[in-house]
Amino acid sequence: MLQNTYHNPLLPGFYPDPSICRVGDDYYMVTSSFVYYPGLPIFHSKDLVHWEQVGHGIHRPEQLDYKNCETSEGLWAPSIRYHNGTYYIINTFVSAGREADRDNYIITAKNPAGPWSNPIVVKGADGIDSSLFFDDDGSLWYVGNYISPDCLYEGHHGIYLNELDPETFQFKGPRYIIWDGVKTRSKWIEAPHIYKKDGWYYLLVAEGGTFVNHSVQMARCRTIQGDYEICPRNPIVSHRHMPLLNPISVTGHADIVETQNGEWWMVLLAVRPYEGGHYNLGRETFMVPIIWAEDGWPMVDNKTGLVQTEDRLPDLPKTIYPLMPESDNFECDTLQMQWNTIHPPVKQIYSLTDRFGYLRLYTRKEVLNEICLPSFIGRRQRHKVFLAKTAMEFTPANENEEAGIALVQDDRFHYLMVLVQKDGKPFLQAYQTENGTKSLLAETEIKDVKRLYLSVQGNTTDYDFYYGYTDQEMLPLVRGLDASLLSSVVNNGFTGTYIGMYTSSNHQPSTNYADFDWFNYQGE
Repeated sequence: MLQNTYHNPLLPGFYPDPSICRVGDDYYMVTSSFVYYPGLPIFHSKDLVHWEQVGHGIHRPEQLDYKNCETSEGLWAPSIRYHNGTYYIINTFVSAGREADRDNYIITAKNPAGPWSNPIVVKGADGIDSSLFFDDDGSLWYVGNYISPDCLYEGHHGIYLNELDPETFQFKGPRYIIWDGVKTRSKWIEAPHIYKKDGWYYLLVAEGGTFVNHSVQMARCRTIQGDYEICPRNPIVSHRHMPLLNPISVTGHADIVETQNGEWWMVLLAVRPYEGGHYNLGRETFMVPIIWAEDGWPMVDNKTGLVQTEDRLPDLPKTIYPLMPESDNFECDTLQMQWNTIHPPVKQIYSLTDRFGYLRLYTRKEVLNEICLPSFIGRRQRHKVFLAKTAMEFTPANENEEAGIALVQDDRFHYLMVLVQKDGKPFLQAYQTENGTKSLLAETEIKDVKRLYLSVQGNTTDYDFYYGYTDQEMLPLVRGLDASLLSSVVNNGFTGTYIGMYTSSNHQPSTNYADFDWFNYQGE
């Protein structure tokens, strides 16, 4: 890394749709989490480069009913704001289909680390990617996307504005259409944010869909509900004119913040594609400097006009936090913040106290290849090249029970390495689930099931499964599994690959469990 530069992405791995706010000299950022729980991870920084996770917006199972939604539904793009001592997150919950039921709700907290309130649904708020704006006169405004009923072309969406009652968080007064996509022939306009600067209301949006044509665009108006002037240089940020295999692609869905020193910075999502245009890491959080030009419109403030792998540091005092832990020995009564379940655990699926120093996963009838709450606890794949390893103690009581390690894109696309019972003997098996169809890839008889060490190693093209009877032994079970199976391009999804621990009794009742002594993840 060059001196006096930072490295993108800020948050590697599946952390899309970032929203940011500043409170004094503290910065807070939140990202989407979709079906994973706890939801809406919240990060804190002093210098915009080094970030620590401090909490989640959705952190109690009773806060929100996930309604058994599929992996790319759930908690879509959030927005975080601060006003008069209170932090606000507004978020879209999507269920029953990506173009179907949408609930836009608001949660609040006095501390961004939590606890956060129960959600208040904004009645009548259709569309996605809602955001809040507090005006100088004390009024509170909702801005969000809508699907045009005219449907003049594919992706004909727009942006609407409505004042909110600051006590009830419900609409009051008329709805204003402030950017109908037909005005600019824009597709899939979403992710709106409003800012006020120099007497102008600036409207920032994403446009083009969250793939190769993704972009950031801008409009402005002298009144908040008036006729918005479109920036003549739109898109103000995009890589859609670049090859997909550019080191950074699919840039869009942004939010901007002014530092206490008067600089402006944009956080946004992008991907780091590799062979075949795939990206298993999902959409990640990046940052780019911006500047307001003499004509009052923003532009990227570097030599290329692009989101770069390296860029100049913000003019802020360097503040470093402990890195995300590589290893978890499960010696606390709560999980580290990087761990997630699929759906909130409304039924107990694990314990950190049944056996001290172990994560105990209960063997339940739910399976990974269905939309459900499986006995799975995972963390994001955050590097193109990585090694994950765990020590497991599990004795299957019958041929229905299995436990091991899982690589998950969603219920339709994943890999498993599990210990099972077959003909009365212990076997280690590797499975592939492709478009919902599960197939056996490899198996080997296990000589000693008292304790197994399970590993998965990955790169941009392959995943390899290993096992061992000691922590230094890595015997190959199967190598060269196609990594593109877990690409967001293949499953047409919005998330990234998760790696974690799993057990199931495959639709049969069970009182068994699998104990995991530790889990280690290292990437480069």
